[in-house]
Amino acid sequence: MLMPIKKLYRTAEVRELDRIAIQDFGIPGYTLMQRAGQTAFSALQKRWPKASRILIICGSGNNAGDGYEVARIAHQQGLQASVLYVSEPNKLTGDASIAFKNAKKSGVPIKPFNIKEQLQADVIVDALLGTGLRGEVRDDYKIAIQAINSSESPILAVDVPSGLNTDTGNVLGAAVQADLTVTFVGCKQGFFTGQAPQYCGEVLYDDLDVPKEIFDRVKSNVEKLNLDELKQYLPPRSRISHKGDFGHILIIGGDYGMAGAARMAGEAAARTGSGLTTVATRPEHIVAVSGMCPELMCYGIKTSKGLEQLIEKATVLVIGPGLGQSAWSKNLYQAALKTDKPKVIDADGLNLLMENPSKNENWILTPHPGEAARLLNCTSTDVQNNRFATICNLREKYAATCILKGPGTLVLGESGKIGVCTAGNPGMASGGMGDVLSGIVGGLLAQNLSSEPAARMGVLLHSEAADLAAQEKGERGLLATDLLLYLRKLINA
Repeated sequence: MLMPIKKLYRTAEVRELDRIAIQDFGIPGYTLMQRAGQTAFSALQKRWPKASRILIICGSGNNAGDGYEVARIAHQQGLQASVLYVSEPNKLTGDASIAFKNAKKSGVPIKPFNIKEQLQADVIVDALLGTGLRGEVRDDYKIAIQAINSSESPILAVDVPSGLNTDTGNVLGAAVQADLTVTFVGCKQGFFTGQAPQYCGEVLYDDLDVPKEIFDRVKSNVEKLNLDELKQYLPPRSRISHKGDFGHILIIGGDYGMAGAARMAGEAAARTGSGLTTVATRPEHIVAVSGMCPELMCYGIKTSKGLEQLIEKATVLVIGPGLGQSAWSKNLYQAALKTDKPKVIDADGLNLLMENPSKNENWILTPHPGEAARLLNCTSTDVQNNRFATICNLREKYAATCILKGPGTLVLGESGKIGVCTAGNPGMASGGMGDVLSGIVGGLLAQNLSSEPAARMGVLLHSEAADLAAQEKGERGLLATDLLLYLRKLINA
């Protein structure tokens, strides 16, 4: 039975779940394989109900076994199911060998993959490579993957798109670009970050009816973020509330040419529910900030002395939107660090932090991959090669709650559990999105949320607001300020 996704697992953890199910609970491995095949076939029928020609591409190991099961079930249901194999099926062992023999006995046409033959089917099922892949995809498998991707048929990946590293979400030389991935027992952490969203398509998960106790014996420190669960941190407001009950956030930024960044962060904080919102920026920007959003209090700051009184009145600081790295910027940044009040550090605030790294558990850092690379003195490629390791390194080095932005944004705070955001869309690849996020997170901090819940909830509100905006008018041309209307709706839902 397909289930909602909550816990996410590394490959080794999924293998341990399998082992416990088979060895300790006595569930035959072939029984699990049969369930996997049935689940994948049912998902195929639901997604493509008119499909009658099903082509299954099988490799070696248990992933191939799952594929042969899909072929057997489809054939028994009267569909035109056939198998092309890249690895000689007579060399299969264990449960995969049983699945192959049963498919053959059922009358499924099975023949070797031929690069000269064009793949034609209503649906192609990818059962080439599972989670056991080590190193880059070999040439024969790479050719098969390229043929699958070059076909015009929709693609279902069984358990994992072949060629994808399920721990990191990275492509190992080549990977199948699936429209639908149906995964089993434990949902893999790499499916939702790194390069994976481009290759997994929609992800469905089935635990194959293994006993619930199994999941208590294998601990995971990665989980999918859930907005409904996080809303417990924002209870209904008292009918006698006043603005002082919901904090006073101070946005520090907006150097020359970047007034809009500070203004967007300020309005995002206000739309999230902060009681009072102040923007400290260049004196020349007061009209631009207040004129666009008169609810924001805006002060022109020439030196850090002018900032001290604003800091004293604030409960939360957001440092960095449009801050720049000028002498003025550094002056304000240093003044802001003197207080121990909760802080969100973003954009140029992160670049200035890099110059003098320090630890503080009362901070929230919001780097994109390039900023994360500078904070860790590595390359953006290093960051993206293992985003899970990167966010752990950021947390260890800076002791802050960390948000590693990008497709599949990650959040890590004091709980030690990495939260993965599966919402969001490519329309968010536009200027100002990070400024809005920092304002949202700051606005939540101002309402008495602690750092980790504020970061987790802020990331989800940001991404889900973008999804709602894109659903209404499309991804292309999505602006950061388009999120504000939907942000208010989400936080009050």
